[in-house]
Amino acid sequence: MRYKALALQTTCFAVNAAQTPQEARERMQRTAERIEQQIQASKRFIGPDVRLVVLPEYFLTGFPMGESIAEWQQKACLRPDDPLWTTLGQIAQRQQIFLSGNTYEIDEHFPDLYFQCSFVFSPTGQRILHYRRLNSLFAPTPHDVWDKYLDCYGLEAVFPVADTEIGRLACIASEEILYPEIARCLLMRGAEVFLHSTSEVGSPQLTPKNVAKLARAIENIAYVVSANSAGIAHIDIPFASADGGSKIVHYEGHVLCEAGFGESMVAHATLDIEALRAHRARPGMSNYIARQRFELFAHSYAQHSIYPPNTFLHKKPERADFLENLRRAASRWSEQ
Repeated sequence: MRYKALALQTTCFAVNAAQTPQEARERMQRTAERIEQQIQASKRFIGPDVRLVVLPEYFLTGFPMGESIAEWQQKACLRPDDPLWTTLGQIAQRQQIFLSGNTYEIDEHFPDLYFQCSFVFSPTGQRILHYRRLNSLFAPTPHDVWDKYLDCYGLEAVFPVADTEIGRLACIASEEILYPEIARCLLMRGAEVFLHSTSEVGSPQLTPKNVAKLARAIENIAYVVSANSAGIAHIDIPFASADGGSKIVHYEGHVLCEAGFGESMVAHATLDIEALRAHRARPGMSNYIARQRFELFAHSYAQHSIYPPNTFLHKKPERADFLENLRRAASRWSEQ
């Protein structure tokens, strides 16, 4: 099973300056239409064997810059029945690709919150994977309402893996690439290709996230398809702060391709799933999966808590609460 994957490096057009939810929605729709044109043109150039396209983090909206939870819900978050979900599915269907990306959404079970989610649509237009970011500084996560979230969805929904004709796919959102436990829990459920939607510092130096991409690939014997923004427009931060370096990492840690700065389809490469599976099956020093001894670590994790769950289970969050929770967690760690 061999095919081309593309980490599409495209500009994020932020909706922060939109005066009304309708204006924000129109901007998001235009972005979706523009991205389909880029996917179609890229596929014609690269070839018909492009089966997987990964888009950057929050590619439809940008991120909140001072908006309250309620304001961002109205301006930038997708509802469960939102027409934009249908639009994204139609893009995947028309272009005959597996399409992955990341956006913000509202959950009826948690009306005072929003979540940042990553997704995968299949070439049939169906959403086959729905993952919610678990570690974030300024956005609510399932961990912040952990007990109720598990009651609603169960643990398997927290770490979803889609078993598809192009391999077992899993999503990791942006900064989460720095947390090896997330990738490891997805590996435990069979993940072979990590789809990494990100919006991160573009630098010629080796950044922490780029170190982590190599590490996650090596230690899990998995491909990493990482799509970064090509700048963020219509927002006050310098445009090119999050720009460049979209890449695909081989399961042995080699960078197969990497884009420079600006909008680009350069980050495309062949993924060989059968070769990956053969590598995982062979005994030897480099089979880091087979050599894992999870029982060694289970007790230590169970006995220590730094950032506690359920911080917003009985509290409607304000922006200041995120930093306060982090301050308390840092203080708790320093006292251990």
